[in-house]
Amino acid sequence: MGQRTKWIGGGLVLAAAIGGLALLRNRPETPDYTLVQRDGAIEVRDYPALLVATTVKPGLRERALNKGFQTLADYIFAQSRTGEKIAMTAPVLSDNGGSGGWRTRFVMPSRYGRADLPMPANDVTLETLPSRRIAAIRFNGAPDDAMLAKHEADLRAWIDDNAHKVAGPPEYGFYDAPFVPGPLRRNEVLIPLVGG
Repeated sequence: MGQRTKWIGGGLVLAAAIGGLALLRNRPETPDYTLVQRDGAIEVRDYPALLVATTVKPGLRERALNKGFQTLADYIFAQSRTGEKIAMTAPVLSDNGGSGGWRTRFVMPSRYGRADLPMPANDVTLETLPSRRIAAIRFNGAPDDAMLAKHEADLRAWIDDNAHKVAGPPEYGFYDAPFVPGPLRRNEVLIPLVGG
């Protein structure tokens, strides 16, 4: 029985690795940035202005993120409007919007200007995030609240130790779909910094 368990476990690991490689080949566009500093899993990045589609949903983080994701997916895949589909990008951004809900954002593909995008329906808005400097910590796994809090605390400690100043609340970046196995899922905690 022990040998059989090892074979099954090995097969699951192999299947996850093959699935992960297939996903890597089909990676969506990600925003360009300039790397300012790297220290292990932590990076300081300068991002240009980014055009995003945004929605805010009430409730607990995971549920609000799921609802927000669906609303934005309906927009980019032309389910809540007419016209052509818009390609999915990564990461999906999430933060506590401060207006009684969680804000979810999709970064629009770089080939689009604001005038090129279809008018959103429902509670989706288009906005431009200004250029900014971001401290980011990258990690793998299923990003539950405890994991996000731990990595946020690690990033805040690093920011303090390196004499950076925080310029705003944290955001979370999710690069992979929920069906991707936890060890293969890329996540980030992002904290805006003064400067840049």
